[in-house]
Amino acid sequence: MALDADSVPEPDLAVVPGRRADYQRAHPASAALVIEVADSSLEFDRREKGSLYARARIPEYWIVNLVDRVLEVHRDPAPDPAAPHGWRYRSVSALASPAVVTPVALPSTAVSVSDLIP
Repeated sequence: MALDADSVPEPDLAVVPGRRADYQRAHPASAALVIEVADSSLEFDRREKGSLYARARIPEYWIVNLVDRVLEVHRDPAPDPAAPHGWRYRSVSALASPAVVTPVALPSTAVSVSDLIP
């Protein structure tokens, strides 16, 4: 994803608007949902990437936290001068199996945490 001139993070998964053909000449500049799978990169994904995604105003960011075996759901990006890139997510929750989460962009879809962290 090309979030801005200084930032091109490579999420593990991104749900983007439009069709595949829309991105044949350029990377997406935004997403409805970004997902990172983290073990050794957990702190970096939380602080750095989380702040970058919030700054890009991506409404929802999930971390499949393999260390603690939870899904971290980050929502509601907002400015925060103390954050690494000046933005953070105001709502953060950790969900364990058998919890189910509904993506903001796909309200008719339910994702079981146990499907992400077996």
